[in-house]
Amino acid sequence: MLTRQEHVAWCKKRAHEYIERGELMEAMTSMLSDLGKHPKTERSTELGGLMMITINSNSIPDVIRFIDGFN
Repeated sequence: MLTRQEHVAWCKKRAHEYIERGELMEAMTSMLSDLGKHPKTERSTELGGLMMITINSNSIPDVIRFIDGFN
C-alpha cells in the first residue's frame, strides 16, 4: 500500500493529466474520487466536495489551486 504522501501525489498526477486535456471538471472529480481510495485520505473528500462547489470549473488556475491544495 502506498503511504499517504505517495497516494496524494498519485492523485494529483492523475488530476493534472485531465487538466492537460482541458477536462477541468473531470480533474476535480478524479482528485476527490482517488482520494477516497486510501484510508488515510478518504475523509478529505468531505471537505473537498464542499470546496469544489466554490471553484470556477472553467478557470485552469482555480482548478490547479484546488488540486494542488491537497497535501
